[in-house]
Amino acid sequence: MKSFKKIYNFLFAGLLLASGTIFAQAPDQSTPPDALIKMVVTEVMATVKADPDIQKGNIPKIVDLVEKKIVPYTDMRRTTEMAMGPNWKKATPEQQAQLTSEFKSLLIRTYSGALSQLRDQTVQFKALRAAPDDKEVVVKTVVLGRGDPVPLDYRLEKTANGWKVYDMNIMGVWLVEAYRNQFSNQISQNGIEGLVKFLQDRNKQLASAKPAN
Repeated sequence: MKSFKKIYNFLFAGLLLASGTIFAQAPDQSTPPDALIKMVVTEVMATVKADPDIQKGNIPKIVDLVEKKIVPYTDMRRTTEMAMGPNWKKATPEQQAQLTSEFKSLLIRTYSGALSQLRDQTVQFKALRAAPDDKEVVVKTVVLGRGDPVPLDYRLEKTANGWKVYDMNIMGVWLVEAYRNQFSNQISQNGIEGLVKFLQDRNKQLASAKPAN
């Protein structure tokens, strides 16, 4: 279990790094996906390393950072849809909105500690292999730190508002696949509303839990 938690911490750290922060020059619709990732990773790592509160695991501050500077550069609806699989179409529009909101909160609260762990890590960016007219691409990077190098890939889609991250892969594990079985089991046992309640309850538990020091 600890190894999987470590993997997921890296995964969410990757999502945070890949998703957005304060840019010296804001990316626009023409910003290439690899340039976006490089810009964001560099800026986020610098921001976190310079903020003592985040390094101490200040959850409200981390959540605020994510909501204001990260969420706009992700497509959480698509992430949730992929994690739901065929069950997504069985949910009502209201349930889809609830699931997207609760899943986003779950990711933020469960893996917010990953941000506070950033210290001396660096990121190696791989050359992008994609055609100019591709609408979906995978940007490959490698996180370098004290341990073994950690391959971390970002899956992005081109939208009307520019490129957005919706999935990540670390050591062969895609984020949405990691949650798909859990979501499917919850739905098979308790239905869509059961999954909504499961996520709501889990978020309440995480919100009331004291951060580990």
